[in-house]
Amino acid sequence: MKTLYNYTLENMTELFLTMKQKPFRAKQVFTWLYQKEVSSLEQMTDLSKDFRQQLQNDFTIDQLTIAEKQVSKDGTIKYLFELADGHLIESVLMVHDYGRSLCVTSQVGCNMKCDFCASGLLRKQRNLTAGEMVNQVMKVQLDTAERISHVVVMGTGEPFDNYDHVMEFVRIINHPHGLAIGARHITISTCGLVDKIEQYALEGLQTNLAISLHAPNDEIREKLMPINKKYPMDVLRQGIATYIQKTNRRITFEYIMLKDMNDSIVCARQLAHYVKGLNAYVNLIPYNAVDEHGYLPSDDEVVEKFKTELLRFGINVTKRKEHGRDIDGACGQLRAKRNEGM
Repeated sequence: MKTLYNYTLENMTELFLTMKQKPFRAKQVFTWLYQKEVSSLEQMTDLSKDFRQQLQNDFTIDQLTIAEKQVSKDGTIKYLFELADGHLIESVLMVHDYGRSLCVTSQVGCNMKCDFCASGLLRKQRNLTAGEMVNQVMKVQLDTAERISHVVVMGTGEPFDNYDHVMEFVRIINHPHGLAIGARHITISTCGLVDKIEQYALEGLQTNLAISLHAPNDEIREKLMPINKKYPMDVLRQGIATYIQKTNRRITFEYIMLKDMNDSIVCARQLAHYVKGLNAYVNLIPYNAVDEHGYLPSDDEVVEKFKTELLRFGINVTKRKEHGRDIDGACGQLRAKRNEGM
């Protein structure tokens, strides 16, 4: 059964017209779903009983149940959700001084096969619908009784491998009659699907784009990220430059610091050369070790030297604060453990 969370306001309006309903009904339902956050169709009391019954025959609201929840000392909450078909996915809530940010999953499993990543321990089973992504946000808001102010599509899966559903998700949570999360508070991360980056540049959205780079040259990146064989770093850079030129938006390069792999001063200089001239900054990310992969996080002093070297070359760089170190913080870890126990 489909969820009403699947629909943008425009699509819901068209749907209701086919059901012989007035266009304004869609705005009413959106208000109930996202402003009043109802948990059942029966609560939509300004809809006629006949229309509510019609909706109940074909649609549901909630498609997720909380299978497990881990709470970190720093306030980070890791959710393991069970979907209607029994598949498991994860979301992570992080508390910042600027608000509450939710990391949303876009696929069940992942086919990108990044060598260091827990998400790829289980291959892609299917894409999530827009509604299943929206439902992650709604479920966390309901569980915490706090509004989500920022959303990052950086959980399990490659968002641009599920492009259409992710775009619908963004439009639903950004819409003023939806969750009204500001476009500049929404970030989509990709490992570098250049054709989709160029398509995304034409969407007319003011959302943020993050590139999971994680290497300063093709040799290292190809070892870490097989996508580099299809889209080498020069091709990726051209796609990014096109995106920046068309959107006038700054992008983020995500760079996980892996001990003795990509954290040398030489790597820092190569990375600086790659980023130079782009409207971009580098976000250095502490690594949450995954037992199956054998990589280790870079030592703190090495990360500081790497950061200092980037700054010396005039590169804007930040170091991401660690979240959920005392729980299964990396995407895919909790789901993989649960599947091992089955």
